Amino acid sequence: MTTLKDLKGTTIQFLDADPTPGIAGWASGGNMNTARYALAGTGTQTAALGTGGRTPSYTAVTESYNGSSWTEVNDLNTARGYLAMSGTYTAALAFGGVTPPSSALTETWNGSSWTEVNDLNTARNEHAGFGTNTAALSVSGYAGGMVNVVESWNGSSWTEIAENNTARGDLGGAGTTTNGVVFGGYTPTITAVTELWNGSAWTEVNDLNTARKALGSAGIYTAAIGFGGEAPSKTGKTEIWDGTNWTEVGDLSSARSYLAGAGSSTSALGFAGTTGSLVTSTEEFTQPPSSESKLIEGQMWFNSSSSTLKGYGTAAGVPSSTWASGGNVNTARNSSRGMGAVNTAMIAAGGYDGTSLQAITEQYNGSSWTEVGDMNTAKSQGAASGQSPYQNSIMFGGGPAVAAAETWNGSSWTEVADLNTARRELGGAGTSSSNALAIGGQNATDNLAITESWNGSAWTEVADLNTGRAEDPGAGGSNTAALIFGGGPPNKANTENWNGSSWTEVADLNTAKSAAGGAGFPTGAITFGANPASVNTEVWNGSSWTETNNLSVARRMPGAGGTSVSSLAISGLNSSNGEIATTEEWTATAAVATITTS
Repeated sequence: MTTLKDLKGTTIQFLDADPTPGIAGWASGGNMNTARYALAGTGTQTAALGTGGRTPSYTAVTESYNGSSWTEVNDLNTARGYLAMSGTYTAALAFGGVTPPSSALTETWNGSSWTEVNDLNTARNEHAGFGTNTAALSVSGYAGGMVNVVESWNGSSWTEIAENNTARGDLGGAGTTTNGVVFGGYTPTITAVTELWNGSAWTEVNDLNTARKALGSAGIYTAAIGFGGEAPSKTGKTEIWDGTNWTEVGDLSSARSYLAGAGSSTSALGFAGTTGSLVTSTEEFTQPPSSESKLIEGQMWFNSSSSTLKGYGTAAGVPSSTWASGGNVNTARNSSRGMGAVNTAMIAAGGYDGTSLQAITEQYNGSSWTEVGDMNTAKSQGAASGQSPYQNSIMFGGGPAVAAAETWNGSSWTEVADLNTARRELGGAGTSSSNALAIGGQNATDNLAITESWNGSAWTEVADLNTGRAEDPGAGGSNTAALIFGGGPPNKANTENWNGSSWTEVADLNTAKSAAGGAGFPTGAITFGANPASVNTEVWNGSSWTETNNLSVARRMPGAGGTSVSSLAISGLNSSNGEIATTEEWTATAAVATITTS
């Protein structure tokens, strides 16, 4: 239940329960026992079943997930890959696949064992499957060529029904026998086509944002999720279907294809597949609460259950929000770049140690830094993107003005497509190695307003900033929603917001600054330090900047990562001591308070 009323100019939500904070994204789950790809999955995030696949030989291994770990259970009767599944972890249906050759075999799972039942009418593999163990749908696939054959299972036999519009293999799907959605696949070109099933006919609707095949999927026809796949390179891109449109959300931590999926659009599971090598890893997706119940800064609501009026305080306004000392980096340097979402799990790459450019990468675990793999090109004053801890990040640009870009997979750096415009001292935003924004910067002579968007394979020039800027402006967000602030020369206070197509000037910083650290999103960001070396810290709440508790150590050109509520100030340059190794951790405390009214 939600209604809105006005109380002396303030919008109040009426809710049955207090809203809760949430961040859409993937987190690590328990590893499977058998690495494989081209397997099938079904169930929920906390009660899933995965079966079959290739290891690279075809396998019959079946595993059950309890929300934290996988357990091997009884095998399929027939080993196969590229199969489909429907149902739950205690009552499932597995059908089709490659044994080889293409198979029509169907087996039912009763929670302890598999039993062979009546075959599909058309042997096939790489098809979509969804529904229950007594009412399932098999859609399209490969049967000596791409087919658009659709079959419906009634608990005892398969019946051919209306064909879908686009014949394809390696597609995703979700729903029931009366309401379903299929998307993506291979035709033989990779496609983004989405079709809806109403129980009698198929209708083409809005495409995926990213065409891909061999993706994972879960959900229902009005609330589905598609993730991973090949586009054509392996991707971690994740999209949510709301019955009308697809929306991109946080990427998988590990780009992969031929993975399995289970769950819903708000609570999903992606497991196994190939990243170039076979993996056992599992990732769990959690979507934030709906807009009416998501906790946001400055929100007020009336809790009808407790009959109390409540409000949510901003991070900047909470006195306990503060900086604390963290572990020192191994190599003192300035202009390194931080990547990660929290101050206890981050990497820092590149920089300048006072003598030479650095390629070094260090990893932080909340108490100490460890050197990991070097970049291919030593650089400082570049920009970076990535919210996943320790992996799935990208570095681009840097000094001297270069166009080079590299992605980090958790263990090594790989060179990818260059920026269109070489530059240093630029701002960077993004959430992963396939989602980034390169903003402003400086070439040999000029401050730039140029913005480029990265989609995982290429850089595209988009709308320019209103104000060209260099000297390490702060930035954060994604390639569809970002914020940039500060920079120079001279030192700037102006802030601009990116909506995916254009930049708009919003409220200025309280203190004009350049060479500061900055991180966050358009709804919440932080900036700290400056040139000359400063302790100044400001927090952005989505509409204005507020000065808050200072750094302990004045610094300029620090590395930065995280968000407005969990950030890291990494090394930098101090006027007295030159390059410093110290790290500081920012933790913001936001509070829900009961408001007394009369």
